[in-house]
Amino acid sequence: MTTAGDARTVFLLAHTGRPAAVRSAELVVQGLLREDVAVRVLAEEATNLPLPTEVHRVPSTENAADGCELIVVLGGDGTLLRGAEFARASGVPMLGVNLGRVGFLAEAERDDLEKVVNRVVSRGYEVEERMTLDVLVRTDGRALHRDWAINEASVEKASRERMLEVVTEVDNRPVSRFGGDGVVCATPTGSTAYAFSAGGPVVWPEVEALLMVPISAHALFAKPLVTAPDSVLAVEVQPQTPHGVMWCDGRRSVELPAGARVEVRRGSVPVRLARLHHASFTDRLVAKFALPVAGWRGAPG
Repeated sequence: MTTAGDARTVFLLAHTGRPAAVRSAELVVQGLLREDVAVRVLAEEATNLPLPTEVHRVPSTENAADGCELIVVLGGDGTLLRGAEFARASGVPMLGVNLGRVGFLAEAERDDLEKVVNRVVSRGYEVEERMTLDVLVRTDGRALHRDWAINEASVEKASRERMLEVVTEVDNRPVSRFGGDGVVCATPTGSTAYAFSAGGPVVWPEVEALLMVPISAHALFAKPLVTAPDSVLAVEVQPQTPHGVMWCDGRRSVELPAGARVEVRRGSVPVRLARLHHASFTDRLVAKFALPVAGWRGAPG
């Protein structure tokens, strides 16, 4: 049990549209309150969750998790990315429980709920930082939009029937011009998300690097690139092409007029993730994608 001087609060975020998330939230809340760990939720979610009156309800603002010890997220990839927004804004580490399909940002599965509660109560977790992206959109030489991402910033065509003509750039030098569906600029964390679907490499999270991956490019040389972490990537939408759209983590978007320039660099603010396991990323990769490893014999000795 904690004493009054050791008051602790966990911010809980759940996909309330999933029955599994609602039930999981109920179990987590009961377990934490039983151990005198306070729980905070968004007021907009509270009406869809079976919560006791002692659960704190707060408005859905950027600083909703300020002052909390941990953010526990219950849901699929979309909910985990939403949790990352609160984690970045507050500096509070996020612990994801995957209720979706893949969930590379998650640290636990639905069957692990009891262990999750026990680890939170005992502070039995470690915290690691994940690189983010800072994104700047320019048009006519002026700043049009600023954003960030933990997975990727993607420059995409806005209409299905027309290709998007772009020129890619690394560190103020042009690399290639091509038409296609767009370009993904990703972190190592995002290498298993959109960049992976576009044919990019899987990059271990410990590696500090930036990725640039063309999407369905009609070009002889339009290969995935892996650059230094301090490189600046840029994608210029050509003046004669239809307008495009930029998405950050598939959650926030802005229209790109013809001639717009998107600059992507290492983010100034990382996202902190809580870890329960010491399993290698290799094991996580094999488990998440159900990769066939039968016949592996391992190193001799």
